[in-house]
Amino acid sequence: MKTHSLRSVNDYARGVVAGRIVAGLWVRLACGRHLADLESAKSADFPYRFDAEKALRVIGFIGQLPHTKGRWAAKRQLLELEPWQAWCIGCLFGWVRKSDGMRRFREAYLELARKNGKSAMAAALGLYCMVEDDEHGAEVYSGATTEKQAWEVFRPARLMAKQTPDLLQHYGIEVNASNLLRLEDFARFEPLIGKPGDGASPSCAIVDEFHEHDTPDLYDTMMTGMGAREQPLMLVITTAGVNIAGPCYEKRVEVQRMLDGSVSADRLFGVIYTLDEGDDWTDPKVWPKANPNLGVSVSRDYLEAQVAQAIRQPSKQSTVLCKHFNVWTGAKAAWLNMEHWRACGDSTLKREDFAGDPCWIGLDLATRIDIAARVDVFAREIDGRTHYYAFPRFYLPESALDAAKNAQVYRGWATAGHVEIMEGDEVDYAAIQSELLASAGEMTLREVAYDPWQATQLAQALRAEGVEAVEFRHTVGNMSPAMRELEAAIASGRFHHDDNPCLNWMAANVVAKADAKDNIYPRKELPENKIDGVVALIMAIGRAMVAPATQHIACEVWA
Repeated sequence: MKTHSLRSVNDYARGVVAGRIVAGLWVRLACGRHLADLESAKSADFPYRFDAEKALRVIGFIGQLPHTKGRWAAKRQLLELEPWQAWCIGCLFGWVRKSDGMRRFREAYLELARKNGKSAMAAALGLYCMVEDDEHGAEVYSGATTEKQAWEVFRPARLMAKQTPDLLQHYGIEVNASNLLRLEDFARFEPLIGKPGDGASPSCAIVDEFHEHDTPDLYDTMMTGMGAREQPLMLVITTAGVNIAGPCYEKRVEVQRMLDGSVSADRLFGVIYTLDEGDDWTDPKVWPKANPNLGVSVSRDYLEAQVAQAIRQPSKQSTVLCKHFNVWTGAKAAWLNMEHWRACGDSTLKREDFAGDPCWIGLDLATRIDIAARVDVFAREIDGRTHYYAFPRFYLPESALDAAKNAQVYRGWATAGHVEIMEGDEVDYAAIQSELLASAGEMTLREVAYDPWQATQLAQALRAEGVEAVEFRHTVGNMSPAMRELEAAIASGRFHHDDNPCLNWMAANVVAKADAKDNIYPRKELPENKIDGVVALIMAIGRAMVAPATQHIACEVWA
């Protein structure tokens, strides 16, 4: 049986930082944060300290619980935490406030590939929080959007308790069909589907596979219900997913920004086990980056078989990357490499800084009752190569917002200024026209590219005002060259965007299948997976390719 001490917990972090343990960037940063905080804790000004006793208390508790599935359960073996697990749990429960000894971290985000023992670890932590977390009348919930998912954590917790009579007797736990209950103070642990009731006061909420949630409703409701608790814990344990517009990816980005120092978040613990950009996923040397339990609960033979199948069948690659190497893939057959796309994002870019550069505008108006997109693309020649700078605008009628599956996400983007909600039942083309004309006088506008299916009338109105509006039909012959140019620009670092989350989401939704002549065309897998912004971007780049970026043509000035 493995034994863990403060030294062994910290040794994992030191081994990662020193390069002795194979780990990706976000794990290295998380371990580096822990070690840096240990040094900072020596200062009186630092508000937190690491309590070894509290860290080892929870680690020791888990070590007394049984496995509930697999060969370990068959042999009636107890849980044995691997070094990475002991470090994660040690950090989560060991860091406390100097002022009162209460737990430092109130939110925790742990992301790793499938089969790495995350559900068993979450179940054990849930049991601990129910009976040993110094919370009178503890309420622990395994929250999910479906009953099946909610039971993925609660079921093993229930089995652990049922198979440990000493635990039941010591804490006075009653094992019921759908909950665990301690009669002494009515502490309980139960699965929860959807939002908790008004009377719920979670002390610990566990969300397994958060990537499956389309909205943050459950997460937000749990958080707001924790206000009366002294040291509540919101724990997310998930694999990567495909919906980068969802709340899970938003939390992931928050964790990344915390780890790289972009934002301060002292109360958030996060670690992401995934491949690094540029890693060859077929190389077994990088597999531990996403699979810290490789060789324990994750079989090398199993991974080898999955990789071999993905090599033979390229259609399987996105699934393998997502589920076994914890890489967010957007659409299941995503056209763009989203890691490369995200690397091109720069939220500091400002449209007004490019007023003197030639600009092409792409308009994809779709239908009047759906989201419409305008993307301004500026071109600059740098070292003999054309760089593109994209600034999107999105418009959505209020009535469509109410009916949209992504309504809450759209509302969040609208509040942040990334999407404009228009009053009424239709997109107001006249308002788009007025806005375009107003901004055109502030830039070196070459052309407005439009699809005649919806925008012919608007194009005529633009021409009447002196704007060069060019028809850009959505044919393979038009779209494919522009898409190939965009691919090349992204890969070589010649493409830049202002990190609009709506455009990022749409980029992840685009699928493209090459024909016999290597032509491609943008498509989407589901109706709700909008791609309008990327289509408008492709149109603008398609027109920008026609004229050299160095040929600055002043646009006509109109009143």
